[in-house]
Amino acid sequence: MQDHEIHETIAILRECARQWQPGLVDDMARVEPNPYHILITTVLSLRTKDTMTAQVAPRLFALADNPHEMVRLTPEKIAETIYPVGFYRTKAKNIIDISQRLIDEYGGQVPADLDALLKLPGVGRKTANLVLTAGYNLPGICVDTHVHRISNRWGYVHTKTPEETEFALRAKLPPEYWIEYNGLLVSMGQTICHPTSPWCSKCPVIQFCARVGVTRSR
Repeated sequence: MQDHEIHETIAILRECARQWQPGLVDDMARVEPNPYHILITTVLSLRTKDTMTAQVAPRLFALADNPHEMVRLTPEKIAETIYPVGFYRTKAKNIIDISQRLIDEYGGQVPADLDALLKLPGVGRKTANLVLTAGYNLPGICVDTHVHRISNRWGYVHTKTPEETEFALRAKLPPEYWIEYNGLLVSMGQTICHPTSPWCSKCPVIQFCARVGVTRSR
């Protein structure tokens, strides 16, 4: 993909995404951009499918809707509620620790600052950026497995890790696309551009894709 082709690519994906299932957090942000819900849901979603997270997160928020309510729960109760998400015991502890830090240091509010978010237990760059973009509509580039895979498959970046992809995109992706980039590529990755055997025959932006690493497609 040539640098100038990203503009047409994004325009096409915007139209196609109307028919695709949005990512869980993007869907939440459209209904209610609650930064605390987005933060905790993203923590739950790590190494867990959206379909499972979508079942578990509402169960947890039915018990505790904010940091003050969350710290009243025991780690065991949270673990029981969020089972069977991946690493549910570790996530339960992190959720309590995050909530307590928010109370102690930010008055129970989620900070709208990347560096502050990264200091929270269990919060990495993907989660922090997603809180900024989906929770606060602030500039950030959230790179999950779909964004990393597709950006490299296009040939738009040439990186080995999601963190490298984030910084490569910060250097070349036009700022007006930063907030929506994750949501568009997550929808595309879940619908068409699968990790193995992507639906290249159905891809609306195949003309811009270098198909890097694609050995089998449909």
